[in-house]
Amino acid sequence: MARRKDRPADGPAEDLSVHELIDGPTRDLSGLVVTPDAVQELATHDLSVHATQDLSGIAPTGGETPAPAGQVTTAPRSGAEDRALVDLPRMPAAGALYRRALLGTLPGVGGRRSDTLPTVELTVAGVAVDRAHLADYDRVCGFRLADRLPATYPHVMGFPLALRLMTAPAFPIPLTGVVHVANRITVHRPIEAGERLDFRTYAENLRPHDRGRQLDVVLVGSVDGEEVWRGVSTYLGKERSAGGGERRDRGDRPTPPAPSAHWRLTPRVGTDYARVSGDHNPIHTSRLGARLFGFPRPIAHGMWSKAHCLAALESRLPDAYTVDVAFKLPVPLPSTVAFSATPGWDFALHDARSGRPHLVGTVR
Repeated sequence: MARRKDRPADGPAEDLSVHELIDGPTRDLSGLVVTPDAVQELATHDLSVHATQDLSGIAPTGGETPAPAGQVTTAPRSGAEDRALVDLPRMPAAGALYRRALLGTLPGVGGRRSDTLPTVELTVAGVAVDRAHLADYDRVCGFRLADRLPATYPHVMGFPLALRLMTAPAFPIPLTGVVHVANRITVHRPIEAGERLDFRTYAENLRPHDRGRQLDVVLVGSVDGEEVWRGVSTYLGKERSAGGGERRDRGDRPTPPAPSAHWRLTPRVGTDYARVSGDHNPIHTSRLGARLFGFPRPIAHGMWSKAHCLAALESRLPDAYTVDVAFKLPVPLPSTVAFSATPGWDFALHDARSGRPHLVGTVR
């Protein structure tokens, strides 16, 4: 177990298990020390729940026979190969999936990752909007309270489905340590809170990078058969033997544009966004978790940064648009960042002191 240090002598002892660190409630865990008991608890935790079943062995069944993780059908997909269509009865539980990802990092447990993309497409139908949760999300990200969904909110609604895909053994990049390097969202029309969305997700475009391999996870939201929203998240998996592929721009850093605003970000940015997004990755919520993955202190979620930038432009956004961002350097918490936007809707976040870039984006 992990124990919070420096508790008052007359206060209650507070033991926190590893799964509590991941599942929440999120809070400042900067004083925690991980002991062998905590690792053992993770290794023995029962992961045999529906949300963490192994999809790697699912074969297409033509849609007649129930499969362990939902109804499996086949349908033509883009490209030469077909993906098995796996219909899940409900959204998976994100916390169990994070526990599965951490379990895969233990020596002798993780196994070798696949060299190919998973040939499955996961779907969940009829996902309703929780208006109270939507209002909480709006407050955390800076949007006005409204029944119209911000462009980034369907990403949060469908995130557990994408997370389920990314924690499958057939996924070629391990979730722990993965870097979210870019995100593109297309809003085809406004989405109202009273509408139910059908989500599907799949991975494509596995390619080399000079630091490893990267791929795209596609998440699509539809209403009554009409695609209304599409998100494409690009993830990088770092590898020691990397070589070839896309390279980072190592040229001179351009002078950042004049800021439109300065934002002071506190550690609550990480914990509050984890609460409303379900993304409880400890690199965002805990000093201990951040240090375990090489960060001196927690970093802001990239999707919070994108959402907060869009909130600053909210009153001027059209009904249909595509917003594309590249995540550059992590935003440490706490810190002060400078937001800038130019006509035509190029926007960016930079460190307020050094000018180092955190995010660059466009709205078209």
